[in-house]
Amino acid sequence: MSIQFSTIAKLRDLLDKKEISINEIYAETKNLFKLHNQKLNSFVEFFDDLNLNELNNSFFKNNLSGIPFLPKDNICQKGRLTTAASEILKGFISPYDATLIERLNKDGAFSVGRANCDQFAMGSSGETSFYGPALNPWDMSRVPGGSSSGSAVAVAAGIVPFALGTETGGSVRQPACLCGIVGLKPTYGIISRFGLIAYASSLDQAGIFTRTVYDNASVFSSMAGNDKRDATSSIDWDYKDYTSNLKNASLKGKKIAVIKNAIEAKGMNPEVVKKLNDVINLFIKEGATVDYIELKTMEYSAAVYFVVSRAEAASNLSRFDGVKYGFRAENFSDLKSMYSETRKEGFGDNTKRRILIGNYVLSSGFSDKYYLKAKEVQKMMELEFCSTLEKYDAIFSPVSPDVAFKLNDLDELSIDLQDYFTAAANLIGLPALAIPCGFVNELPVGFQIYGKKFDEEMLFEIGHAYQMLTDWHTKTPKDFIN
Repeated sequence: MSIQFSTIAKLRDLLDKKEISINEIYAETKNLFKLHNQKLNSFVEFFDDLNLNELNNSFFKNNLSGIPFLPKDNICQKGRLTTAASEILKGFISPYDATLIERLNKDGAFSVGRANCDQFAMGSSGETSFYGPALNPWDMSRVPGGSSSGSAVAVAAGIVPFALGTETGGSVRQPACLCGIVGLKPTYGIISRFGLIAYASSLDQAGIFTRTVYDNASVFSSMAGNDKRDATSSIDWDYKDYTSNLKNASLKGKKIAVIKNAIEAKGMNPEVVKKLNDVINLFIKEGATVDYIELKTMEYSAAVYFVVSRAEAASNLSRFDGVKYGFRAENFSDLKSMYSETRKEGFGDNTKRRILIGNYVLSSGFSDKYYLKAKEVQKMMELEFCSTLEKYDAIFSPVSPDVAFKLNDLDELSIDLQDYFTAAANLIGLPALAIPCGFVNELPVGFQIYGKKFDEEMLFEIGHAYQMLTDWHTKTPKDFIN
């Protein structure tokens, strides 16, 4: 039995009916990895040494028991290599599990490897990985998006039913959109960041890739919750099943704000706009109230993200200097040269650029002009978006202006601008959900909805209702249909 493209819900049903075993799921996942990863490069490591006896003997407590998943390579897994796809962490073995890994394991899910990604989660194409780029399964001459490239590819190609990524400016939603799957960026602080290798600590958040919104809600239910080891996880709440209300999900009565200046933004592919308008029209047909609004601060989000993320990266990545973690240069004359040679050889060019820019915008004489000004605009963005969400259930926006672009086709600035529609959620701390909504030239297109802080439940309801009316999420890449 092939489990390729199976959802979590389908695998759960097969396990409950004893039509498949956990060992068979693992063996088939391993087979899919062997068949497809050499072409796609979505994994940087497959765990072929798993002992599933404990799982086989455990009681199936919830929807994730016996379900395989793939975490991004910047999420720590105890006793496993964790490199953030960078040479500077070559050989680093994590001494502990990230909190989200602990929680998924506790609920019976099991990790089958490490997913490829842009180095230190810095990029929007998947092309900066030390292990080489992951490729889009819909067209392997194109990028899958980034930075959580391998995670998105593994789900889109049907190798695993769900995968974990991280978001700093759109690194889950953008690859989800370009690969035709669902991607969630949760509210900042609702999922623990303990065990995530930091890029920009005030923006970073773990995210989830799945084929359906229902599956996404199921995984989110397991991961969400307070963690005393993460100082930004300060709100306490009991376990909540975010799938419980989806059976009766409906678009009727929902109030949706469409960002007009996003739909009409310069550079939008007219065919993508048509697909977005199809979604809006369906919302209206199903009884939702749709208003077109302008959010002027969104137009500054990419610039603000550029400054804030680089500044925090310069601080966070200063710890990688050859003393304690991973790689150390072989040729140096003193301590200072060991630092400089290690960082010069270990970091990729893109990472070094971001560190240099971060140090520049924080430097004396320039921090007021760049960093502090960016923080002021960030606050203005929060006020505008949050005041809008007081009147609406969700805000509708594009994820990407176009379909997936060709490998090596965009310059650095163009790649940075891939965060134009997504960075606002990270800068403000809002949840946002990307959902596939069609194809342009046989390549996936998606939309996203922003929600109120800690109101993932509303996003899941809207997204699930949409998927019950459409079948875009059931489509699979032609090269991988048996």
